[in-house]
Amino acid sequence: MTENDSAAGPFLKWAGGKSSMIEQYQVFFPEERINTYFEPFLGSGAVFFYLRANDIARQYCLSDINEELINAYRILRDRPDELLALLAYHQAMHGEEHYYAVREVDRMDGWPQSADVVARAARMIYLNKTCYNGLWRVNSQGQFNVPMGRYDNPPIHDEERLRAASAVLQGVSITAAPINEAMRDAGAGDFVYFDPPYVPLNETSDFTAYYEGGFSAEDQRELAMIFKDIDRRRCLLMLSNSDTPFVRELFEGYRIETVQSQRRINSNADNRGPVDEVVVLNY
Repeated sequence: MTENDSAAGPFLKWAGGKSSMIEQYQVFFPEERINTYFEPFLGSGAVFFYLRANDIARQYCLSDINEELINAYRILRDRPDELLALLAYHQAMHGEEHYYAVREVDRMDGWPQSADVVARAARMIYLNKTCYNGLWRVNSQGQFNVPMGRYDNPPIHDEERLRAASAVLQGVSITAAPINEAMRDAGAGDFVYFDPPYVPLNETSDFTAYYEGGFSAEDQRELAMIFKDIDRRRCLLMLSNSDTPFVRELFEGYRIETVQSQRRINSNADNRGPVDEVVVLNY
């Protein structure tokens, strides 16, 4: 473990991010070093950063279907100087007019194919750090639609954190792919952590639209089938989700542990607070 490994951590805010859960998750992680670590619902990458700092695997494969998210990770890994220069510009320009002008970029013809990849990464990080509650959400056209948050000094150009994360991402595979493709090479001796958009606890808690299309009940069923398929390949598997009868039914027969999380993103402050979640394991 290097100094950069221990200093690095998530550089994005993300609904359902697992930074606050690591202490509870520690007892579930494999005790012995594994071949390859796969994380197909990357988000803020809190579990990856923890496991990388503890040198749990020989290789790391990170993926997500959200192409803007994956682009940000790749650019931070490969072109941190250029990215930091653009984030310094956003830091200097930040304000309501600048925020909404940057937000509207994905309404332009040809987006995202015509956009510079470094500019796209800087845009995502800037909006993530300055939008309301750090909630990355898109509409049915795939357009980011979260209003600006009210922060005195948002950490847009956080050079120390970003450079530490960039260093840790060196040599890591980062791909934009649906889960069935991302899991194609997982096999015996590997460890997979699944952190999908959670099954809603009620009608007001559905925050699944991180990318166009969302994550439906049918998607949850498909994920359970993929979990069972990879289990037959003798991978070590860990999955987190809401503690609901639906989730428990999907993973009946597997080891299911209960943990408690603190929900911070809800339009009604009375609905924020500790809630039970499940961790599903095949070991």
